[in-house]
Amino acid sequence: MKSPRPVISTKPTYKGTVNASKGAAPERPSLLRSWQRYLRASLLPPALFLLGLALLWALMARMMHTTLMPSLREIALEMKRIIVNEDALGHIGLTLERIVLGCALAFLISLAVGIPAGRNRWLEAFFRPGIVLGLTIPGLVWALLCVIWFGVNWKSPVVALALGVSPALTVNAIQGVRAVDYSLIEMAHVFRLSPTARLRHLWFPAMAPFLLSGVRTGLSLAWKVIVLVEIFGMSSGVGYELNQEFSSQNVAGVLAWTVIFGGVMGVIEYGLIQGIERNITRWRRRATV
Repeated sequence: MKSPRPVISTKPTYKGTVNASKGAAPERPSLLRSWQRYLRASLLPPALFLLGLALLWALMARMMHTTLMPSLREIALEMKRIIVNEDALGHIGLTLERIVLGCALAFLISLAVGIPAGRNRWLEAFFRPGIVLGLTIPGLVWALLCVIWFGVNWKSPVVALALGVSPALTVNAIQGVRAVDYSLIEMAHVFRLSPTARLRHLWFPAMAPFLLSGVRTGLSLAWKVIVLVEIFGMSSGVGYELNQEFSSQNVAGVLAWTVIFGGVMGVIEYGLIQGIERNITRWRRRATV
């Protein structure tokens, strides 16, 4: 009686797969390697851009040799003076608080309008003139109107930010709703998912990249609007300090406040928003070639 011939597998083996017979675990990149890859991909390009921008500014300041374009050393001295001053952190904190409140209100408005408008063509046509009008009106107009309407209090910057930022966020929310695969929508209907479950498991994951893009746009618009409101109608905040430096014709002081708050917004972008984006979009497949 012939013994059965052994079966030889012809399937190719790949590096990193689990070998069931030997119980070997898949290879994972070390923490140091992952950190080095993150530095090269995320932090090195903007650092090189900022270095090039600083060198270009230094070259232009040396060529023009005027007080209207201060040198990097003068700007650095003004930044040191501002940071040492205890009131500076208070002004930055107040501006950030107003930005957070205004953007949060704009975010809620954009979701309340964008999700129904993305699902219903009639509602989109109904809200479209308001969205276009909101995108067209400059932030200066909202700043002036809110100071007139609400006076010098916390409502002026918050409402001005919400009015100036919500149209851009609404456009992103509508695009995010339309990007959802309709087979998933039909599946949610067949399984009779509750509205809360649909928002949590369907709409928010699919809309997350569009909403994060809108948040980035909203923060850039918020910085412009809040400065105008604080210049015209507030006695505190970064905009107020910029107005004080402008009144004293201190160009280096204006640039120093701009660089400081730009750095704060950069920390929010690279330290907070990108971290949230990596966390909530980790399920999305990325190309490896």
